[in-house]
Amino acid sequence: MAGKTAGNAPPNILIVGQAGRLQYEAVLFALSLGAVTPEGRVRLFVAEPQPGPLWQGDPRMGAEPRDILRDLGATIVPFECRHFGQAYPYGNKIEALFALPEDEPFIFFDTDTLITGDLSEIPFDFTRPTASMMREDTWPKIELYGPGYAQIWKSLYDRFGLDFDSSLDLGWPDEYWQRYLYFNAGFFFYQCPHRFGRRFRDYALTIRDDPPPELVCQSLDPWLDQVALPLVIHSFGGGRRMLPDGLLDGSHSCHYRAMPLFYVRENDSRIAFLEAIAAPNRVKKLLKEHEPFLRYIYQGRGAKVREMFDQDDLPRREQGIRNPLKRAGLWMR
Repeated sequence: MAGKTAGNAPPNILIVGQAGRLQYEAVLFALSLGAVTPEGRVRLFVAEPQPGPLWQGDPRMGAEPRDILRDLGATIVPFECRHFGQAYPYGNKIEALFALPEDEPFIFFDTDTLITGDLSEIPFDFTRPTASMMREDTWPKIELYGPGYAQIWKSLYDRFGLDFDSSLDLGWPDEYWQRYLYFNAGFFFYQCPHRFGRRFRDYALTIRDDPPPELVCQSLDPWLDQVALPLVIHSFGGGRRMLPDGLLDGSHSCHYRAMPLFYVRENDSRIAFLEAIAAPNRVKKLLKEHEPFLRYIYQGRGAKVREMFDQDDLPRREQGIRNPLKRAGLWMR
């Protein structure tokens, strides 16, 4: 494995699997990982939330997704939801970290991701964390007479005793969103999931329960994880550009997020890869239970939405894809 790891152990890959959409996406993730990363170079863990007072009903996966994941080499690990649960399911990616072995390097991926290249080729330095830069200016939303980007972000760095100035990308002008450290939480990594998880949990809970006054106009749902994440990464000495460009969210992974977006944005070889790993009968029978997979992968709706857009001239913002699909009745998540 390239990069700095703890000893010679392969890094642990973490996704979350639970009842509903995520159990089907977890199977597709595991199929993609197994198709491109040789056995033994990484270890896949699927973290499963357990029933408890913070969930309505049982959040655990069904028997068939669990069996398929195990047959694909995944280890299913339970975790308890003590702080987030149904009210903020994005908190799963924080609490799931404690289900991994301590002091072993990990890479977390959102479950709606395909692995499209051998992960052992990526030169991770697990002492210098980073996260996905495939993001838009989703937070904060600046109000006309409210605080600006710098004031809002600085209030958070100050709250946790972090150096704000060293987090800035001075290649962007003051009060432009890309000047400030901000990630998509679709992937992130570090050398110890428990250390990372404790800080991620503590920062997120502080921001949720005792935010600085500068956040009074800001929504934290669903953005709480993405507000806390850059602070956690900065606190551990990480930041932007800790990986070569074009690998994760590029040649080696695809955070598709929704089937319509995948079929509109990705190239023909990616689509062929998805349809090939989803073709075996056992897999097909399961994935057809999830309506977006049924419609887009197996019933041809993917090709239909693809024809609506010029792949060489796609809208710059995701909203420019979503809105026409919604008007046409073709949007599904």
